[in-house]
Amino acid sequence: MIRNVVHFIDSDLFGGTEQIVLHVLAGLNRRHWQPILFYHPEAGLTPLFERAKRLDVRLRPIPRVQHRHSLVTWLPRLVKELRAEQPAVFHAHLCGPLACKEGLFAAVLARIPAVIATAHLFPELQINRFVYAQHRFLATRVDRYITVSHEVARRLQQTFHIPSCKINVVHNGIPLPTIDPPANTALRRTLMRGTDRAIVLVTARLNKQKGHHYLLRAASLVPTAVFVLVGDGPERASLEAQARALGLSDRVTFLGYRDDVGDLLTTCDLFVLPSLFEGLPLSVLEAMAAGKPVVATAIGGTDEAIVQGHTGLLVPPGDPVALAAAIQKVLSNPKLARRLAAAGKARVYAHFSADAMIQKVTNLYEEILFSYEASNGYH
Repeated sequence: MIRNVVHFIDSDLFGGTEQIVLHVLAGLNRRHWQPILFYHPEAGLTPLFERAKRLDVRLRPIPRVQHRHSLVTWLPRLVKELRAEQPAVFHAHLCGPLACKEGLFAAVLARIPAVIATAHLFPELQINRFVYAQHRFLATRVDRYITVSHEVARRLQQTFHIPSCKINVVHNGIPLPTIDPPANTALRRTLMRGTDRAIVLVTARLNKQKGHHYLLRAASLVPTAVFVLVGDGPERASLEAQARALGLSDRVTFLGYRDDVGDLLTTCDLFVLPSLFEGLPLSVLEAMAAGKPVVATAIGGTDEAIVQGHTGLLVPPGDPVALAAAIQKVLSNPKLARRLAAAGKARVYAHFSADAMIQKVTNLYEEILFSYEASNGYH
């Protein structure tokens, strides 16, 4: 029996959450599940729907709610479109605690048997009583929340008082290569800019959450390395200006959005992620799987992937001096770098595979549907 499962996302940029959605869509067993992706047709999401199309996922672009008054017509339309697909499962992907609420309301009104929400990220927010009431109502209608880390689960419980029995922690996972790709030596030479400096790689959207401003200050304290920043976002102009002001133009390269991150990982000597908060960053998992040592910030989620001193080094967020010291420590000690890289790779292969993540998600689909069918007399 093949059941339809709708995945819903309301973001406007391609990042880690959207990559996880693609991993799940790619890994669903098509003998049991037919995936359908509901999304807003934003330019920043082009990589998501282009890759989903290549995975033979049915795409349903829907307009974004422009203002509160348009919700009166938008919501019934979405309910109608959901009912037309007859999904057994509605799976919303939340980039923040206030995301996807209109889609979840529509799923509840459409009486979809299993309504699931994955909380990928939970930043600090001021939540007023009206928003709190909305989410408390939704929490009573959502069958289960998935969180990508124990930290996100803690925040979800603490903020909206969702009972632990309605929350399943399913760590993010990535596809694991069976062989190591060869190093892209030509790309490495280009990034080194004709020097013999080490390459420090950062792959992250250029926004304040990712802590790039602290990274650049740390870079000014590490003259033996070049820093390669992959990603785009609203902070790019500000970061480029900061790099010029710090005299780093010859040692910092802004590559923008790239789809060859695997190649870039083969070129680097160290991977760094200076985020101020995270869910569970895919970029760290990808770097560890590629056999690269990692320096990151000691924040919830990231510290569930990196074991301090064993599979990477963790430093306080927003501390460029500590970040620079950790970078120097790894670059100046090849034996330490190799040990961290080997232990990190082993940990990802043991605990953070896409296959394991997808199996846990589909097991949850089955569990909720079994309960629904039993309560409605289908067994």
